[in-house]
Amino acid sequence: MRPYLPIRFAVAPMIDWTDRHCRVLHRRLAPRALLYTEMVVADAVLQGDRERLLGFDPAEHPLALQLGGSDPAKLAEAARIGEAFGYDEINLNVGCPSDRVQSGAFGACLMRDPALVGRCLAAMREAVSLPVTVKCRIGVDEQDPEPALDALADAAVAAGVSAIWVHARKAWLQGLSPKENREIPPLDYGRVHRLKARLPEVFVGLNGGLATVEAAAAQLAHVDGVMMGRGAYQNPGDLAHVGTLIHGEAERPLDHAALIDDMVAYAERHMAAGGRLSNVTRHMLGLFVGLPGARRWRQLLSERAVRPDAGPDLIREAFAEVRLGPAAEAAA
Repeated sequence: MRPYLPIRFAVAPMIDWTDRHCRVLHRRLAPRALLYTEMVVADAVLQGDRERLLGFDPAEHPLALQLGGSDPAKLAEAARIGEAFGYDEINLNVGCPSDRVQSGAFGACLMRDPALVGRCLAAMREAVSLPVTVKCRIGVDEQDPEPALDALADAAVAAGVSAIWVHARKAWLQGLSPKENREIPPLDYGRVHRLKARLPEVFVGLNGGLATVEAAAAQLAHVDGVMMGRGAYQNPGDLAHVGTLIHGEAERPLDHAALIDDMVAYAERHMAAGGRLSNVTRHMLGLFVGLPGARRWRQLLSERAVRPDAGPDLIREAFAEVRLGPAAEAAA
């Protein structure tokens, strides 16, 4: 089994959310976190605009490319392309329950076919020198999570994966929407803890329902790594606690003014290359959750960043509406 990155905390891959602009913000907030792309279908990598699909800012490292698919040869070639782009890890999606992946017989559907998952992962592992990992559910539909997750994990280990990330919920492929599949099936952290106990030499990471960095850190008593999804996106400022709560670093107040300067500079570069301000600012709306002025911050960015004449200075204008409190203002 190939060595895994020295990772304790990751931000989950989230379709339509964790694009390159989102990841720049998250990297600035959590310098040691492992970041993930949105799921990219292997066929798209092979046939589509690779720079648009796979391009990223060097500041995003360490960065994992998550692939979707069920054809070992195509996944292997897509993994090779990802390695050439400079990614630090290649991950196979065995957890997404959307209609799109069901029609293509991949994502969470693959929980039903651990042998195929093993072949896909083995082909990817042989194609690249990077760590190859898998992200899965504990089961789908009527599967019993005990044998289902063990079968998937054993196939992954036999294929030589470096890590198994588990979303600690079942996925219901019929009857629930992708959003409902993130909320309705009950969490079963104990099932992931038992997997880790059964596979002490294998990196096992836990995902699902971890709303805060503090809640994520508590799970490190049972697993090797933790992965936050919606909590990190909806309240990105919480990522500033990763250094302290996950890595034991000294507490350092977030320098909000420096963060805003960095994001303004990034937005300027993005717009100079032909992009839109809203591509960047849509990921920043939750940055000041709970602080006075946060509503006005969201309102200004939501309503005005989409205008054709909107420029990066709008970020500073919106920031001026936020009241940080004495401690944060002193740090800024």
